[in-house]
Amino acid sequence: MDSDSVRRVNRRRLLGWGGLAAGGVVAAGAVPLMGFRSEDAVAAGQARPAPTGPEIPPDARPGGAYDRYVAKLAAEGRFSGVVLLSHHGRTVLSRSYGMADKEKGIRNHEGIAFSLSSAGKPFHAVALLQLAQQGRVKLADTLGTHLKGFAANVADRVTVHHLLSGTSGLDSPGENVRHVFQSRKEVHADYTRRARQARPVGVPGVPDTAHAQAEVTIAALIVEAVSGTTYWDYVQENIFKPARMTGSAFYTRPQWLTDKHLAHPYMTMQDGTRLDALRNLDKSSPGANVLGKNPGRAFIDAPGDGGFATAPDLVRFARALQDGTLLDRPWADVLTGAKIPHGPVSFGAYGITATITKGQWRYQRAGANPGVAANWTIYPNTGWVGVVLGNCDDVPLQEMLDRETQAITGAAPGGGGGGGGG
Repeated sequence: MDSDSVRRVNRRRLLGWGGLAAGGVVAAGAVPLMGFRSEDAVAAGQARPAPTGPEIPPDARPGGAYDRYVAKLAAEGRFSGVVLLSHHGRTVLSRSYGMADKEKGIRNHEGIAFSLSSAGKPFHAVALLQLAQQGRVKLADTLGTHLKGFAANVADRVTVHHLLSGTSGLDSPGENVRHVFQSRKEVHADYTRRARQARPVGVPGVPDTAHAQAEVTIAALIVEAVSGTTYWDYVQENIFKPARMTGSAFYTRPQWLTDKHLAHPYMTMQDGTRLDALRNLDKSSPGANVLGKNPGRAFIDAPGDGGFATAPDLVRFARALQDGTLLDRPWADVLTGAKIPHGPVSFGAYGITATITKGQWRYQRAGANPGVAANWTIYPNTGWVGVVLGNCDDVPLQEMLDRETQAITGAAPGGGGGGGGG
């Protein structure tokens, strides 16, 4: 979840509540993302003309400031992965750099799925709101309405709304980051056990900037109790499938090792070398924020680590949130509506951060782990979606997001924007 790759970043702003070769594989085309097939998008050097017009800022176009900035990062060995900018569902800019699997010589490209880490957390919020839309869950329901085995001061006081808004007041027990899991059953038993061990350290409903893993796992347990299926299968059938996210899934470690469409995480060791974490489960990150971690040790991601997605699939997810595919419009507004003020123009919503930038809303979620950097941003007022997916440490993710936002909105990096800004 939290990675040393963003150690120089204000982590609350980014995650919290919100050398590799720079061989640019280009797929910058004015092609609708529906029906995308990964193999069709990787013909090197065959770029179609990107959409143009006054609604496409020059800095967001191929050859523009953002494109040049990402290319420079890749050339310096500071980025390996995919960036994508989409406007009303049409690709404006898509660039891929570095290797998905060095050992097998597989390059990153649009059809490669990357580990999302915390960038996949909003899936649990969408799942619960789908059940609320169907009348099977109420946001005011306490945990005890749906789950057994929790202490009374948790079961009777913490509500679904508290979980989704990050105001549960719960503290999560520590995890054994060095344990190598061997099955879905073992992972499920572990996150169920740790969720039931969550204890209250604050007052439910009172905003807290703490990052409580239990809020996501307990929410996932409610989804399982109400739907009668695992969280992984629920998300696959009710989010990925209807949104046509054909390259996305909660893949297992054996799939991660063998599927050529999955990017391996390359973590930086103490001596500066980068290792394939997946093929070196005995090695651990030396990063202060993720000390001892290795994302390959999870047989399958627990709910808080979000699975895998391709960049085009995250654009499809963004559009499916807005066009009624995943949630009716009023319930989509419940998801993205500002709930908790984080700063002058930044608010916590359900699983995402909502920020006012240059007079428009920006919905964003990031995630990081050793060898993992991920973010998706929706600009609902202007139809833009930006995606950054990386598979190495030391990616300057917050800086990249600032540059993306500047290219799309004109906002100066780190300058926010303000409610009335033009």
